[in-house]
Amino acid sequence: MGRMYTVQFNDVAVTVAVDFFDLAPAAESPIIIHAIFISQNTEVGDAAEEMLTVRVIRGFATVGSGGAAATPVQANENDAGALFTARTNDTTIAVVGAGATEIFHSEAFNVRTGWVYIPTPEMRPICTLTKTRIVVQLKSAPADSVTFSGTCYVEEI
Repeated sequence: MGRMYTVQFNDVAVTVAVDFFDLAPAAESPIIIHAIFISQNTEVGDAAEEMLTVRVIRGFATVGSGGAAATPVQANENDAGALFTARTNDTTIAVVGAGATEIFHSEAFNVRTGWVYIPTPEMRPICTLTKTRIVVQLKSAPADSVTFSGTCYVEEI
């Protein structure tokens, strides 16, 4: 087992399609997604419910923009800092570039209940420097502003 990290964001108002997480592995250090949690705290009534599509995608060549760099937090405080880079909530989504992307997972979720993604070990997405990055993307814009928070658990090997 490699070193475990979390990447998170809190209380971000989202009005457009975004890259919730953009994770780029370092050379010789693949990353594995263990779990992702997305929740919100503004759409609490029946009338505000909507279904949104979230995707886990590998292979984007260019990072998005408009969000923020995120510092991965070590699960074990004695581990070294992460080698991979992380961004959250880019409002200009990542670009394919010369290579091809692979949609690893696609699912609709009810914003009122949030999205929890905990794949079994055999189904965890792995990304190496060859595929450049793995992105967790909100595919389309919500009907109105939704304040999201999220955490992604990442292993670096």
